[in-house]
Amino acid sequence: MKARRLLAVARKESLHLLRDWRSLALALAIPLLLILVYGYALTFDLRHAPIVICDQSQSRESRELISLITGTSYFDLLAYVTDSDDLAGYLIRGQAMLALIIPRDFAKNVAAERPASVQLLVDGSDANTSRLARSYAEAVIGLYANQVMLRAMDATIPPGQADLRVRGWYNQDLRSQNVLVPGIIALVMVVVAALLTSSTISKEWESGSMEQLISTPIQVDELIFGKAAPYFVIGMLDVAMAVTAGRLVFSVPIAGNAGLLFALSALFLTGALFLGLFLSSALKSQVLANQLAILTGFIPTLILSGFVFAIANMPKPLQWLTYIVHARYFIVILRGIYLKGVGLEILWVQALFLTIYALIMLFLARKKLVLRLE
Repeated sequence: MKARRLLAVARKESLHLLRDWRSLALALAIPLLLILVYGYALTFDLRHAPIVICDQSQSRESRELISLITGTSYFDLLAYVTDSDDLAGYLIRGQAMLALIIPRDFAKNVAAERPASVQLLVDGSDANTSRLARSYAEAVIGLYANQVMLRAMDATIPPGQADLRVRGWYNQDLRSQNVLVPGIIALVMVVVAALLTSSTISKEWESGSMEQLISTPIQVDELIFGKAAPYFVIGMLDVAMAVTAGRLVFSVPIAGNAGLLFALSALFLTGALFLGLFLSSALKSQVLANQLAILTGFIPTLILSGFVFAIANMPKPLQWLTYIVHARYFIVILRGIYLKGVGLEILWVQALFLTIYALIMLFLARKKLVLRLE
């Protein structure tokens, strides 16, 4: 493999990119678009869930409970109602996510130190959000019950109870952006790498210029690495843009070594580039190669990598399938460096799998291109 011929192919591909400015602009705009859309729209935090309250007690105790619930950022008071039958309308129309009913004897039971019950209605049409809202509401109501018990016993900690103090490691505020923004980097790289390179070789066949390349003394490795070089540069620029946007827009810092992050990102990007080149060489059709790149790159990264959905919660067959999705290992690397600040002493297994994947994709791309050139 000669550097002069490799650079000539890379220069030729770069000129194609510069002429097709729309593809180049899209490759640079996709990272910012994805990180903004997913960073703002995709969240696992509960904020401002609308709640309707029916206070039949109308007492100091009930108002104290209501103040505790509405005083958090988790719930927004939508309306007070006097009749519990009116609550159903808010839930049916989707205006409220929760409804709280405080019975008439609530204050009497609290004053007499008897069990005081309240009823919480939750709209279960959105199971995940409803489950989260119910957990938050139960926690706030439990906090109120604990305060009442402490006042009744005139004690700081009731006898026989533990003083539980929770501390979150690695993501102290439990912000979903701190978890999701690193994963978006993997999504950005797969989109840019697999989709753009999936049309490089097939474009040569469709335009008829591949025959001219075959007649030259160029070697397969020179063609593959020369084709991939411009997209590698674009991909690393996209990584830098995604990291910068995550820091400036969503305040997600890198706890670990930024150099290691970019080095392992380059390894992941290499495998994604060779995947696109393999599809482009095998199919010889830009449309088919792009469609298959979405099926084999973007969708598995979004669904099966652990980026959004926890792999442990998937059925066993899908869990086994995730082992061949190389984005699974890169997500672990990103969150390890971003949140935990760990290095290769912990992440070497994931780095090894990324290396194996890149070598397999290089072998497949080279083998398929050899068959086309011979």
